[in-house]
Amino acid sequence: MTTIDNTPADSALSSLRRARDRFLSGRPPGDGLPEDLAEAWRRARFFGVPRDLVAPPRVRPPEDSPLLAAARPALDRVAPALSGEMGLVLADSRCRALWSGGGRYTGTSADVTGLDLSEKAVGHNSAALALRTGRRAEVHGPEHFLDLWQEVSAVSVPLYEPTAGRPAGTITVVAPLGEGRAAHLGTAIAEATAHAVETELLGRARPPERVLLDAYLRQRADGAAVVALDGSSRLVSPEAARLLSHETLARLERHATALFRDADAGPEGAHSGTPEEIAVPDGAGLTVRMTRVVHGGEVIGAVATVCPAAPRARAAERPGPDRLPGLVGTSPPWRVAVSRATELARAAEPLLLIGEAGVGKTALARALLGRRGTAAPRLVDAAEQVAGEVPSWCRALAEGDGGAPPLLLRHAERLGQSDVAALLSLLEERPAVPLVATHTPGAPTGPCLSRLLDILSARSVTLPPLRERVEDIPALLAGLARHPSPGRPPLTWSLDARRALEQHTWPGNVTELAHVVREVAARRRATGPVRREELPYGLRVPPATRRLSGIERAERTAILEALRRHGDNKARAAESLGIGRATLYRKLRAYGMDQA
Repeated sequence: MTTIDNTPADSALSSLRRARDRFLSGRPPGDGLPEDLAEAWRRARFFGVPRDLVAPPRVRPPEDSPLLAAARPALDRVAPALSGEMGLVLADSRCRALWSGGGRYTGTSADVTGLDLSEKAVGHNSAALALRTGRRAEVHGPEHFLDLWQEVSAVSVPLYEPTAGRPAGTITVVAPLGEGRAAHLGTAIAEATAHAVETELLGRARPPERVLLDAYLRQRADGAAVVALDGSSRLVSPEAARLLSHETLARLERHATALFRDADAGPEGAHSGTPEEIAVPDGAGLTVRMTRVVHGGEVIGAVATVCPAAPRARAAERPGPDRLPGLVGTSPPWRVAVSRATELARAAEPLLLIGEAGVGKTALARALLGRRGTAAPRLVDAAEQVAGEVPSWCRALAEGDGGAPPLLLRHAERLGQSDVAALLSLLEERPAVPLVATHTPGAPTGPCLSRLLDILSARSVTLPPLRERVEDIPALLAGLARHPSPGRPPLTWSLDARRALEQHTWPGNVTELAHVVREVAARRRATGPVRREELPYGLRVPPATRRLSGIERAERTAILEALRRHGDNKARAAESLGIGRATLYRKLRAYGMDQA
């Protein structure tokens, strides 16, 4: 590895420019390019967006836009305060520019009103990305598809109407591209402007909508997972979206509609705000408490709050170890994922388990197939490149009229062309086949494999990474250290060591945790609970105390990996990084890692 000291500040941008040039010339963009960015470029090429577009196409904006009317007071206050070439743009839910102000919108005319900023028209950009993801989005220079915006940096914040579950538009701050890919300078302006616009939208909401929204916000203020329903739309908090499936949300809508109907036809008592508890079939250990919201003597909606079930009910609903052996975890994200997979696995149809490497996809697949009580599954690992196994299983199933055992297919993203073709042919003839496949996103997929994954995604479950269920780490530690070496007691862990483990990001998930447990068990000579000092160097180091740039994060990660690889030997780690020991010590101090 070359020295880190002399890395130029704009190396990330230079790398992106080279990747973009290779992509646009028809060559592979190379390693290191984020897959979501490569997918955005591929979509632009699929839509036929010309890279050398002179100016974005114009469309006719709505003549009377409620969003523009609500946003204009805030926009008129903010625009004059913008400095230099920084510009402000308001777009609606169709990515049509409704208003612009401030400095010149680099690469276009000063007035962008009416420009079509959708991906189909101009390719990858921050406004389209913010609308698609529902979160703040930044796009810098060469990340854009168009040549026109190679020197532009933009940040977009989605705007939500009071009772809408999806963005109604975006606020975008545009500025000339700076050095490196540091956080956009206009982020605070975009966030503040979006908050002001949403506040104005809230004030203009119709009274019944405002009453329902206030009830929703009161529950949100207590940190609860909440869903507000009015019979035609729903507002779902991020916590509720994480815990409840689409099927359960649709069920809640139907239940809310029934409540309105009963209230209209029933006695006056039907209008009371008495909550009603509803069991959640796919949320292990959860119930939903639905409360009617009354305005002017009429039921105008309902607020559903997700809450833990009673202890007895929770124990009855939670999948026990005898039902899914080998699985550990009681955190809500893990319980919901396992419960959802268990429900889908009751039918002998294809099931796709999605997740990062090491999250436990194969363990869950084995447990689900074992629970069916059928013949032992045939295990095929596509990463091992054994030709003919998948096609032979497909032939056996097609010719044997269901006599073939279930197939556990690991690493579906590594399937060869013949395997994909065999599976697609079988699924066309027999959609209900006993197949459980695991998929680790990130690798590029061709059109045939994409089609296969699209078919399987109809019955899919995404498993949460370990960093999203750190409350399961104590139970995982107990399970992983259950069988110590002969003559040694089981490992126990000090509170400080457990806190260090919970602060780690775990890119390797449960597999990485298992490796750490084995390494600690093999190396330790002390007795008693494992202390923080006995953990590998990268785990002893606390998280960074300040916000790091992209290059700093990469550098810090490289140092931690080198120290882990060389058993905390700083001399060898410095040599592998191509830097001197003095430089390594200086960087350890700079990143707050010198006390580990």
